[in-house]
Amino acid sequence: MKPVILLMAFSAMLSETCKNKKQIGGIPPCVQQKIDSLKLLPRFNPPAQIDEYVYNGKRVFLFSSDCCDQFNSLLDEQCNYVCAPTGGITGKGDGACTDFDQNAKHVKLVWKDPR
Repeated sequence: MKPVILLMAFSAMLSETCKNKKQIGGIPPCVQQKIDSLKLLPRFNPPAQIDEYVYNGKRVFLFSSDCCDQFNSLLDEQCNYVCAPTGGITGKGDGACTDFDQNAKHVKLVWKDPR
């Protein structure tokens, strides 16, 4: 009987540990996966950077592009594309969130490539 109870307790602890790993340091898993992928690529110039914002009441992440004249993508917590508030030839993004500068609140720098 004791082995069964121990097994059940261990399973419960393991399940709780897995739940806690869903957000490493508060970073959504899909954002962490993108960071891990960026680490495998050659260093961007300027270095890759991800910033967290609150935009229209939602937590979003701004990903810098790898070079000039490319859009900087804004993704939600599930890494769904929201818009590109900056970048591109004009520097004003894709035009889908022209109010980003006025309505977005910068929360923190999430990650910047240290290489």
